[in-house]
Amino acid sequence: MKKLFTQTSALAIALAITASALAQSPTTTRQRRTSSEDTQSTATAQPSPTPEVTADAQTNRMDATSDEEGIVQQYNNFFTTYRLGPEDVISVNVFAHERYSKQGIVIPPSGRIYLALIPEGIFVNGKTVDQVSELVKKRYDEYIINPQVTVALDRAGSYRYSVVGDVAQPGIRLMTRRLSVTEAIAESGGVLQTGNKSKVYVLRKQANGNLQPIPVNVSAIYKGQAPDSVYLQPGDQVIVPGNKWKTFDKITSFLPILSFARIFTGGF
Repeated sequence: MKKLFTQTSALAIALAITASALAQSPTTTRQRRTSSEDTQSTATAQPSPTPEVTADAQTNRMDATSDEEGIVQQYNNFFTTYRLGPEDVISVNVFAHERYSKQGIVIPPSGRIYLALIPEGIFVNGKTVDQVSELVKKRYDEYIINPQVTVALDRAGSYRYSVVGDVAQPGIRLMTRRLSVTEAIAESGGVLQTGNKSKVYVLRKQANGNLQPIPVNVSAIYKGQAPDSVYLQPGDQVIVPGNKWKTFDKITSFLPILSFARIFTGGF
């Protein structure tokens, strides 16, 4: 009887422990699931980090855009104000009238071009493309109702400048765009070691025929101490003088002759 009571008590205790365990298990599971769901929702709610654009990057972008606009403006100004001359190539387009249009017209030394229905030609030397367009429009107004005429500069060939002195490739070149003094020197291969960058000057012909020297301190421009603000005009001549290294080069150029003389003189 005592043994039966002991077994019954043990069974009751076991059932109580099992019931308690079953009662706590779902709560723990729910808590774990809730924690997992909260973590996922938090991760989902947080937006992905947006890369920040630094102030320097914004400044660089603005500077690049400003430089592009400035370059385009320089080119537009050059071709808008360009005065036509011999060897320039232009095209005349009359809207909806192909037989009156003409492409690839090379301006002759006389400066007179010839178009359909204009047998005497039109003098274009010294005029801009807009001025020539107005002249052609007036002439064609006799044959066409409200003619739409455009004149385009296909190739600039009359504007020339020269760079002489101590540069890598001195000579005369075509001015196909607006050029500063440093750009002209760069297109001539740059200043040699014997050149004096601080005493460069531009010779410019005046209305009275005299040449006016314009000093340009290229060395200061390269160092950022002066603006590159001197732009060439047609016919300008850039002079790059020599410096002390030129005298040294002259001396060294005689060394082979001196060495040859030692063979016959026995040295000196």
